[in-house]
Amino acid sequence: MIFSVTPVNLINMLFIAAGVGVCGLCFMQITSSVHLRKEVRRYFQFFFLLIIVYISAHLARQLMDGLPGTGVRTALYIVTFLEMLAAGCMAHMISLLVMAVAKLKNAKPVLIVLGALLILHTALLIVGWCTGMIYSFDESNVYQRAPLYVLSNVCPLAMLLIDVVVLLRCCKDVDRRVKSAFWVYMIAPIAAIVIQSALYGVQLIIFATVGAAVYMFSVIVQNQNAAYEKQQVESSRIETELSMASSIQADMLPSIYPAFPERPEFDIFASMDPAKEVGGDFYDFFLVDEDHLALVMADVSGKGVPAALFMMASKIIIANNTLLGKSPAKVLTDANNAICANNREGLFVTVWLGILDMITGKVVAANAGHERPAVMHAGGDFELIDDPHGLAIGGIEGMKYKEYEFTLNAGDKLFLYTDGVPEATNAEEKLFGKERMLEALNAVKNETPQGVLKGVRRSVDGFVQQAEQFDDLTMLCVVYRGHEEATAE
Repeated sequence: MIFSVTPVNLINMLFIAAGVGVCGLCFMQITSSVHLRKEVRRYFQFFFLLIIVYISAHLARQLMDGLPGTGVRTALYIVTFLEMLAAGCMAHMISLLVMAVAKLKNAKPVLIVLGALLILHTALLIVGWCTGMIYSFDESNVYQRAPLYVLSNVCPLAMLLIDVVVLLRCCKDVDRRVKSAFWVYMIAPIAAIVIQSALYGVQLIIFATVGAAVYMFSVIVQNQNAAYEKQQVESSRIETELSMASSIQADMLPSIYPAFPERPEFDIFASMDPAKEVGGDFYDFFLVDEDHLALVMADVSGKGVPAALFMMASKIIIANNTLLGKSPAKVLTDANNAICANNREGLFVTVWLGILDMITGKVVAANAGHERPAVMHAGGDFELIDDPHGLAIGGIEGMKYKEYEFTLNAGDKLFLYTDGVPEATNAEEKLFGKERMLEALNAVKNETPQGVLKGVRRSVDGFVQQAEQFDDLTMLCVVYRGHEEATAE
């Protein structure tokens, strides 16, 4: 029997040709779409490829059905097997797509069941090919359904039931139009099978499958695009707010240099480069009275907006207590108690606080878990001070802190920093370290405080290179010129 040109066959060929063309266009559109989630795009790509395989195999079977020859018979078995296998794979892919769109939680058991059903479906088709219990071809190579043909639809129908359960379970998490699109895809082929049984061979199943698939695709793409646009608007809003927060945080820190042009006893410079839009590090310096300069270097645990808010509160508390004339140890003790009294988030801040007597050069300091400061005496190199440490502020209420003293002579420099400097990491996961930091400091020890900080930053950048900045980089350097020398000038 040679394929005959009849109205029914022409209609079927039209359905098949249109289906292949439409699915090809959808595949190209999916490939170029950047707004679809990665897994959704991948599932859609496979899904439309499977539809093309399914339609092409169906077309090949129709064209060869009834043609004589052993080779034709073998080819008919192959394309029929591919057609039924593609139908099962399509059902499996739709299930994955439903789960991805619904963002099903604890999906592993469902994935295992779906995988088992696909394996079972393949096994049944192989057995059916060998035994003829699902389909066969008579002596004229005409396709015949076997008594157990229903077995070829058991696993796809089981997958369909799983889709129904997933949609009902995730009903609140899936957009209404997306749910309706899935229901259309699942119901349309069944309705087409019922209708085509009365239309004398017209393959409405192909038209219904392709049409429902394209409708489902268009709805999901629109939904994903709308979600993307909403996300972009929200991201833009957050970016604007973070930019404002960054500006507010920068305004909280001293940033006008020279800071005290009327005070020749010292020169000071500081910088803070956050790893994110806003950071948790902070520095501060201010005159307690005419003869005393307060120096603060601190690092809040965590990153981002929470750390920045905690940073601003901590800075105000420490500054207010210092301006009351308290000693550094008393300031840290009272600041710790104040923060612990209302610290539900459990954040903490390491602080180094020193008060420089500009007449004598004596520095009285206390350290709440912060990095050791570095001092350079005139004519010497920068060295770390082995100072006594207390716990970070915000950890345990009632902590007492110890003070210590050291003296700066004319020409001496003091360098303060946060752990972002020694812990700067390169692409090989190596730390910059305190030894490299001291080497960088000593390479620019004769520079102004601003020059010292720029030199250290150059060394850090040269070490880190293209690696992402992991932590805030905050530094402060002060040079003490001496009271008598400054007065003589």
